[in-house]
Amino acid sequence: MGSAGAEAVIPLAAVVGILFALWQWFVVSRVKISGFYQSLGTSNGYHGGPVFEMDRTEEDAVEGSPDERVIMAKCAEIQHAISVGANSFLFTQYKYLSVFMTFFAVVIFLFLGSVNSFSTKTQPCTYTQNQSCKSALANAFFTTIAFLLGAFTSVFSGYLGMKIATYANARTTLEAQKDIGTAFKIAYRSGAVMGFLLASSGLLVLYISINLFKVYYGDDWEGLFEAITGYGLGGSSVALFGRVGGGIYTKAADVGADLVGKVEMDIPEDDPRNPAVIADNVGDNVGDIAGMGSDLFGSYAEATCAALYVASISSFGTNHNFSAILYPLLISAMGIIVCLFTTLFATDFLKIKAISDISRVLKLQLLISTVLMTAGIAVVTFAALPKSFTIFNFSNLKHVKNWQLFLCVSIGLWAGLVIGYTTEFYTSNAYSPVRDVADSCRTGAATNVIFGLALGYKSTIIPSFALAASIYTSFRLASIYGVAMAALGMLSTVATGLSIDAYGPISDNAGGIAEMAGMSQEVRQRTDALDAAGNTTAAIGKGFAIGSAALVSLALFGAYVSRAGIASIDVLDPRVFAGMMVGSMLPYWFSAMTMKSVGTAALKMVEEVRRQFNTIPGLMEGRTKPDYASCVRISTDASLKKMVPAGFLVMASPLFAGTFFGVEALAGLLAGALVSGVQVAISASNSGGAWDNAKKYIEAGASDHAKSLGPKGSDAHKAAVIGDTVGDPLKDTSGPSINILIKLMAVESLVFAPFFAEHGGLVFK
Repeated sequence: MGSAGAEAVIPLAAVVGILFALWQWFVVSRVKISGFYQSLGTSNGYHGGPVFEMDRTEEDAVEGSPDERVIMAKCAEIQHAISVGANSFLFTQYKYLSVFMTFFAVVIFLFLGSVNSFSTKTQPCTYTQNQSCKSALANAFFTTIAFLLGAFTSVFSGYLGMKIATYANARTTLEAQKDIGTAFKIAYRSGAVMGFLLASSGLLVLYISINLFKVYYGDDWEGLFEAITGYGLGGSSVALFGRVGGGIYTKAADVGADLVGKVEMDIPEDDPRNPAVIADNVGDNVGDIAGMGSDLFGSYAEATCAALYVASISSFGTNHNFSAILYPLLISAMGIIVCLFTTLFATDFLKIKAISDISRVLKLQLLISTVLMTAGIAVVTFAALPKSFTIFNFSNLKHVKNWQLFLCVSIGLWAGLVIGYTTEFYTSNAYSPVRDVADSCRTGAATNVIFGLALGYKSTIIPSFALAASIYTSFRLASIYGVAMAALGMLSTVATGLSIDAYGPISDNAGGIAEMAGMSQEVRQRTDALDAAGNTTAAIGKGFAIGSAALVSLALFGAYVSRAGIASIDVLDPRVFAGMMVGSMLPYWFSAMTMKSVGTAALKMVEEVRRQFNTIPGLMEGRTKPDYASCVRISTDASLKKMVPAGFLVMASPLFAGTFFGVEALAGLLAGALVSGVQVAISASNSGGAWDNAKKYIEAGASDHAKSLGPKGSDAHKAAVIGDTVGDPLKDTSGPSINILIKLMAVESLVFAPFFAEHGGLVFK
């Protein structure tokens, strides 16, 4: 494949992905909502305010009863409240982020510009002998621009996901009145809108950025792709604050709603009498959707930037083989096409006729996309790469054949599937680990917590071996470039992964709307089934994110070591070992900050919910509406205040270590954070997911064993709810944020490596 072919394929695939997303959105939008205001008496169960009536398609048009119209109107009103709350929070959060991003962009420019005292003169290239490269000041400027582009794209990804989710939640609820298959398709199509728009827009913005930067850099590809690493830094910076802020918001509301509503007042989940219920449903969108979208975009951006940088200092860069250097983007382009065909299996080819079919179809999405992508990788590899070439291998060059890179990408792809299925085994209530956790609730919350923690620790075993095998094999085949491509292989089907991930919170919101609107038990059972499958797929998505974060971080670590001019890393060097000790502690420090933030906010939420139940006459009887706004305010204030210290810890640690203790100490810091962070993130996410599904297993009562533990309100169920509330901040705040921590520290170190190499290590100097 020539350069012209590569340059045509990448934007074409991105545009096809965007058009496919818009088509899915059009299909979802056929379930329309049009609003009008009308006053209904309290005799029919509604207390006035904005009411919306649903317009149905011709084939579904029936003359609804007054009660049915009221239920439809309630669905629309609840959807509107959730959408307004999510919009308000994200806009406020993005105001905070805009200040931070502006400040950090200035820091990037000043630090990198000072490498050569802000000189505008060309400088000798670091890796290409006897050639001149653009000035350090130019690199500082373009790195800053790339950082802002990455940050903007990450914000766009998160906000877009939230808008799609809040658009689809009530539509999924309404379609659940027909049958479970129709509701599943609406939820999954909505997830696909987010998945394809994010994957396609991320690829397109990066491709355009490279070509625009190339106009200035010309043949200086070393400087070009060093500047492009700022794109990954911008993406992950926003992702960190999105995950932490959104996680604190959603879990403060969730814990408060569950502890008072379920345990103390013995009312159902998402009961409209619960003052925290709107904040809880808003949190699903700002944490699980917006935060997750930014997170996976950050992983994709960093993996691509790491691979591009290493390629630029290998024979691809020195020989100016543009189609070969764009190999990572071609893999992503092929991934979009593969995921498009995979999505058709869920939306058109496979039929959902029973509750048991949901998990089967979602798991098939992972398997089908992996099998098809393996063939796609082969096509791209043998079309875009020369038969043999050399890859940068620290102080040496490694001779590599194209089939070896095919193996590297495929190994990462299949390792992701192994991690995904392992996560499902430990978090789905269809298997024994979660059922054992549920059974432990017989003797109270303490044994439930013990069993859940043990499950989380045990669930790290297989993913650790899968990652170790992937790292060893890909490094042996193609050095650090092989590791970067293995990470990209794991993320190559990100459109499908995001579709499955977004499906979960949409289904969760749909269930909440069904409960608050007073819909039938049959509808609630269908939305509960969609939600239960979504919890498992969310855990699988977190497993993918953590696994890819480990590979991405190692690739970035290798690129940092190269750029910082470190010949070798000696673990017995006291600077390196001291850095490793501190680095391995950082995930625990970070987790402590985020967990306590959730706990503090949840404490205020519990007190507020109790206050309303105790002081608002007629609230428990359903004659009066609760003050939802006060609970929304508590979550918003807590998340915005508490996300700043946690984000500062992550962003400041590499800058502090590199500036004062040098590049070797920083290398140790990154290695320690990577090794401990992966284990903490996996165990936290899987423990939380297991506790959640153990609770849902008891609530569903689908087997004799589950019935013996229930029903809702039993002692075993209350113990399961307590376990779920313990696990909430683990699986939705601390766990997912740690994978961003290890990636962000690594990419930040790579971006600032020229400064650390020139001016770092002030203490030892």
